[in-house]
Amino acid sequence: MTIRFDGRVAIVTGAGNGLGRAHALGLARYGAKVVVNDFGGARDGTGGSMTAAEAVVEEIRAAGGEAMADGADVSDFEQVTAMVAKATEKWGSVDIMCANAGILRDKSFAKMEVADFAKVLNVHLNGTFYCCKAVWEGMRARNYGRIVLTTSSSGLFGNFGQANYGAAKTGMVGLMNVLAEEGRKTDIRVNIISPTAATRMTEELLPKQALDLMRPESITPAVLFLLGENAPTRTIMGAGAGSFAVIKILESEGINLPRNEWTPDAIAAHFNEIADMSKAKALEGAFQQTQKYVAQAAAAAGIKLEK
Repeated sequence: MTIRFDGRVAIVTGAGNGLGRAHALGLARYGAKVVVNDFGGARDGTGGSMTAAEAVVEEIRAAGGEAMADGADVSDFEQVTAMVAKATEKWGSVDIMCANAGILRDKSFAKMEVADFAKVLNVHLNGTFYCCKAVWEGMRARNYGRIVLTTSSSGLFGNFGQANYGAAKTGMVGLMNVLAEEGRKTDIRVNIISPTAATRMTEELLPKQALDLMRPESITPAVLFLLGENAPTRTIMGAGAGSFAVIKILESEGINLPRNEWTPDAIAAHFNEIADMSKAKALEGAFQQTQKYVAQAAAAAGIKLEK
């Protein structure tokens, strides 16, 4: 089955350059009408211009597609809701949200200013929430929606000098987990991409030999898959240089300790067993953790739980 987006309306944030541009062009190539959103600021979020967004719109139109430019700042909820309203008025709906916009203000934690921490969280995490919130009710009303958020290995696995960025990007995973659950009844599927690519955000961090391999276009196929009609939901997908993977947050099977061993010394004594990942599982919801712990405690105490 060929994945297509004919008749669908998509918003891609941060689409004037890099990953967002590649995603917008890809969606348009596969039939979507695309809102190319870009505030047009510098990498640190300062400034602003519609030039980049308008250039991508011209690319899409030159190839026979439909697109419109929008300069909404994703960290401003009123601007985001106005963008969604404008797209809905023009094309009737917003079916797809690709939340990609972001900034960098990297510094070691000791040198990081409070304002720089707050600004990065506001753009990445609050901005992603605003984008999802602005399209959510319309998607619910139509019983259809596809949303892809953008996380990062900097948050999932850690990276020096990016406490603000890493915190925001991992916060998005929590948002994705909850929205995927809340969206199931109305066929709103929510996933998240963890990309690594050569963009203006990363070009100074990558060796020159890697730049051609790490083109933004290598990420877009995963994003289009996650936005498709038959997409999964609640999936973290890694992508870069043509490699694709699924990332899971796992919990070890763990052990139950009797009450007389509820001490830090007992934890230390049993830590290798507690941390054994040989039977680790990805939990599908917060209450599964509670159920597992209760079941282990009941089994240890010889208590038969009522169903």
